[in-house]
Amino acid sequence: MAIPSLSTYSMPSAEQFPTNKVTWAFEPEKAALLIHDMQEYFVSFYDKDSALIQTLLSKIVALKQFCEAQGIPVIYTAQPKEQNMADRALLNDMWGPGLNRSPELQKVVAELTPKSNDTVLDKWRYSAFQRSPLEHMLKELGKDQLVICGIYGHIGCLMTAVDAFMRDVKPFMVGDAIADFSLEEHEMVLKYVATRCGKVVSTAEIIGTVATQPILTKVGLLSQLLTFIDEEEDAFDPDENLIDYGLDSVHIMSLITEWRKYGIEFTFIDLADEPSLNRWWALIEAKMGA
Repeated sequence: MAIPSLSTYSMPSAEQFPTNKVTWAFEPEKAALLIHDMQEYFVSFYDKDSALIQTLLSKIVALKQFCEAQGIPVIYTAQPKEQNMADRALLNDMWGPGLNRSPELQKVVAELTPKSNDTVLDKWRYSAFQRSPLEHMLKELGKDQLVICGIYGHIGCLMTAVDAFMRDVKPFMVGDAIADFSLEEHEMVLKYVATRCGKVVSTAEIIGTVATQPILTKVGLLSQLLTFIDEEEDAFDPDENLIDYGLDSVHIMSLITEWRKYGIEFTFIDLADEPSLNRWWALIEAKMGA
């Protein structure tokens, strides 16, 4: 009856996405980002060191950074930690007491902690539109596109996409920024959305929409590094020495040149001291913060 322990799987890549039936263009000025149910409780059903969840977090962080830079509203759903039997209703039959059993896990995971200008909606049913002001908020903001990411794909994410479609809000399901009970269910969600109620897009596709205002993100840096080295994303260690992975001085100099367009200046010596993804991203964040 409760959520089972969930195994990791490889996050689908854009090349594996189904063909979309619609040709909607993502328009940042018409969109809002929905970060769906990324609470400690729901994430805890995956292994602590799940590569799937680490990938998921990196993608959602990148989406959120992009949306903040573009002035796109960021909306969260989160189930309350105290839910009486009447509020849960049929959810009790399907999933048991839920967060009532683990109220200490109600918070959104630390990597995605909502900011003061973000909106957090109480989540009562699978769809984020049910018993919430989401539809009214979108209309008030003049938004008719909803970018959806989070967990779980085949439950709340999918039902929210279907509900959005039926309310004339265009859902954009970020296929590499959702996680599910299994790869099969993840793929089912993407196929259903692509052919019945929305458009399946990648994180890179959303972030790359605004070409005139480049955004440097950790997931973007990871993607670039993976083109230079012979390693799969699932096996990549962000603390490993990049030289040991095969990154050479030519690659480093090309990155230094690339980062200048973001206003980030480094010398070769700056990067050669501790050449790892996590260390370089810490240096980049410090520069961006300054």
